[in-house]
Amino acid sequence: MYLTFDDGPIPEVTPWVLELLRKNKIEATFFAVGENVFRYPEIFEQIIDEGHAVGNHTYHHLQGLKSDNLTYYKDIVQADKLIGSNLFRPPHGWLKRAQYRYLSGRYKIVMWDVISCDYNQNITKEEVLQNVLDFARAGSIITFHDSKKAASHLYWVLPRAIKALKAEGYEFSKIEFPKVRRLYYSPAIQRIRRFRNNLRQLSHWA
Repeated sequence: MYLTFDDGPIPEVTPWVLELLRKNKIEATFFAVGENVFRYPEIFEQIIDEGHAVGNHTYHHLQGLKSDNLTYYKDIVQADKLIGSNLFRPPHGWLKRAQYRYLSGRYKIVMWDVISCDYNQNITKEEVLQNVLDFARAGSIITFHDSKKAASHLYWVLPRAIKALKAEGYEFSKIEFPKVRRLYYSPAIQRIRRFRNNLRQLSHWA
């Protein structure tokens, strides 16, 4: 099955998720909001460096049904310059028919069959966990959120969901795609990559 995370990266949640995945030797897929990638490029690079897949979740978390097509496409292209993936997940899972036709020719559109509802503060964390465990099955794409809104549920639910699903014999994979299209690195990302390369060289010669 496939763990996916929407709406990050943010410093309050995403590094914690990465640490948990690392401890459990799980590769996941992160559908990133371009605006957050621009703000926190080092966390986005960490996601990639640790072997996870990334996908486009628009730049401003726009909902397709509430956006005119041209504005929506431009927002996705803006995010693509930072994210550079051919995976796309529409915020809230909604697209107009014309938007779907246009985008499916350019991206692999990835929805889900299990949504944790970790963002819903009207249900308990126990209900969020049970929601995942009741509906997950072989091949499921499970959606969590590395966001502030979901954090209070996510911190409790995610480790327990992973433990329970592993106990049932499930394994986790990232969503594969044909190629990585890193079209553009922002200046901030370029500086971080140069700094990391310099550190690697120094450690090599130390």
